[in-house]
Amino acid sequence: MPIVSAAVCPHPPLLVPAVAGGAAAELDVLRAACLAAIDQLADADSLLIVGSGPTTGTQYESSAGGSFGPYGAPQVTVGSGDPVLPLSLTTGSWLRSQSKAVGLPTLMVTVATDESVEGCLALGQELAAGNERKALLVMGDGSARRSEHSPVHLHPRAEIFDSTVAAALDLADTATLAALDPDLAGELKAAGRAPWQVLAGAARPATFTGNLLYHAAPYGVGYFVAAWSA
Repeated sequence: MPIVSAAVCPHPPLLVPAVAGGAAAELDVLRAACLAAIDQLADADSLLIVGSGPTTGTQYESSAGGSFGPYGAPQVTVGSGDPVLPLSLTTGSWLRSQSKAVGLPTLMVTVATDESVEGCLALGQELAAGNERKALLVMGDGSARRSEHSPVHLHPRAEIFDSTVAAALDLADTATLAALDPDLAGELKAAGRAPWQVLAGAARPATFTGNLLYHAAPYGVGYFVAAWSA
């Protein structure tokens, strides 16, 4: 059973207090939920962080650099060297650094936002291969069309889509995650669809217990936090 635990978190830059500034307290509950989910990964032998990026399968070591400079906080960085990590992995690396999982050997992997379902599931199976007890941190946002104040205007199917995802994460329901429609997810601007389907591929055929720790859309974007244990 190579994947022994998993956490699902969103990746808004506002999770970082220095980015959020005076509004940092608004996401205290979300931030705490993320750290609680990641803390339970610490018993594994190694950690895989999966998030959206330009291509599928690009790998970065835990020392890879990332910066929140584009979001107004150049003083907040992860790793070393030039900032090469996409936002999803930069946020994942930052959350890891704040958690009990900070000491785990870590590999970060990208999946393209428009990757096919089959490609996502195959990547998940590839990441889960081997005998090492691995933990998975999956970074992904829900629909960015949840309200009239969303980054993209309200879509009537956004809340139903996100509710479906939330229920699947709570039940560790890999079949429902694998069945998410890429075209609908793209229309709803749900950046997490591909990473969640990587999770579905990695978790099969083991049985997991899920726990949804957070589901809300504070800025018109669906955010989920879940913890899975095998």
